[in-house]
Formats: sequence, structure tokens, C-alpha cells
Amino acid sequence: MLWFIISLIVGGLIIGVLARLIHPGKDTMSIWATIGLGIVAMLIAGLVVRPLIGFGGGAITADIVAVILLALYSRYTDSGRRATAP
Repeated sequence: MLWFIISLIVGGLIIGVLARLIHPGKDTMSIWATIGLGIVAMLIAGLVVRPLIGFGGGAITADIVAVILLALYSRYTDSGRRATAP
């Protein structure tokens, strides 16, 4: 059980960091928010993609989902508007 939690945190960190590198602009997310983004993206990719195509989404699909979630996060929070505000 402990190894599962550690691998979930490390996988979430990797997917979250890759999404932040792919998505342009400055993000004001903490490291814990980045891990949470990666974990949520892995869960969504696994739960949505598996019924559609028959096997797990993998890291590429999870990263695509993470970039979409990060774009939504930056659009609906102040992180994208602070740079342009006077």
C-alpha cells in the first residue's frame, strides 16, 4: 500500500511537471498542486480512456489531460490575469 501511494505521488509529480512545461505562461501553482494535477489527470485518463479504447491511457494521454486541466485552471483563476493587470 505504501509503494502504491509513493508511486502515485511520483507519477503525479512527473505528469504535472510535464504539463507545466508544455503549457505556455507562468503558473503560480505549488508543488502539491502540481502533484494533485498529475494525479487527477492520471485518474481521468485511466477512467475515461479505458472504456473508450479498451486499455489504459498511459503517460501520453495523462499528460494531454493534465495540459487541458492546467489550461482550465489558468483560465478560471487569477494566475493568467495577474501578468496583464495594471
